[in-house]
Amino acid sequence: MRILLFGSSGQVGTEFLSLAASQDVEVVAPDRGVLDLTDQDAVAGLIAENSWSAVVNAAAYTDVDRAESEEATAFAVNGKAPAHLAIETGRLGIPLIHISTDYVFDGRKGIPYVEQDVPAPLNAYGRSKLAGERGVAAGNLRHVILRTSWVYSPYGRNFVRTILRLARERDRLTIVADQRVCPTAARDVAKTCLTIALRCAANPERGPYGLYHFAGTGEATWFEFAKMILELAHLPRSVEVVPIRTSEYPTPATRPADARLDCAAIVRDFGIEPQPWQKALKGTLSRLLESQRMP
Repeated sequence: MRILLFGSSGQVGTEFLSLAASQDVEVVAPDRGVLDLTDQDAVAGLIAENSWSAVVNAAAYTDVDRAESEEATAFAVNGKAPAHLAIETGRLGIPLIHISTDYVFDGRKGIPYVEQDVPAPLNAYGRSKLAGERGVAAGNLRHVILRTSWVYSPYGRNFVRTILRLARERDRLTIVADQRVCPTAARDVAKTCLTIALRCAANPERGPYGLYHFAGTGEATWFEFAKMILELAHLPRSVEVVPIRTSEYPTPATRPADARLDCAAIVRDFGIEPQPWQKALKGTLSRLLESQRMP
């Protein structure tokens, strides 16, 4: 079993490598400095010259606000590159697992989104990720697109690490309290991608394939998420957390107010049960604090 992984230096990619190693799965993960996902010739050559059981694309342009001024770059990484990857893997019948986002929705539905809901992204990042979804679906019939949300881990830049850093620097934090979704641990996303990759590689003609939602169960606002981070971290000092409205914290990119995801389909088709977000957060914080990977 040989899996080709793109995005190995990101949160999900880092967790994927760790999980695969513990299961004796061979993963080839070219570093971004060695292979640029937007280099179509290099990507095509790597895929064609080797025998792959599955390909996992965890690479993405994820700076939501900067994407507003760098939309062309966001589309090159999130839209065009996955589409080309799908064409090359589709040509050889290789299953492709691709990670997308809840930001393809506008957040106005009022209840959790299912896979059949019509996307309507509010920002450049969401538009670029939607373009990637469509390119993957068109280029390779043997695809699984995994939409997730609010990903965090002990690694890299994410909300959990930011809150812990700010809590050491400030006595008072103001956090948006009117955007609601489902926080998701990168380790859980990686585990899901690995499970799907192994399942599809074992029976590439049947899959199952298609679009799926995966996120932590339950829901939270940024404010509630921040409060739980500080509560579980047991910091030596007290920090006041104050709720504010989105309008009080303007950003270049407009974000959906309620992008919760319904994950019933992935439970039904793959038997993958998402964790409650509070339980997953506790596990992530334990790993982060024990290893001293503090922001």
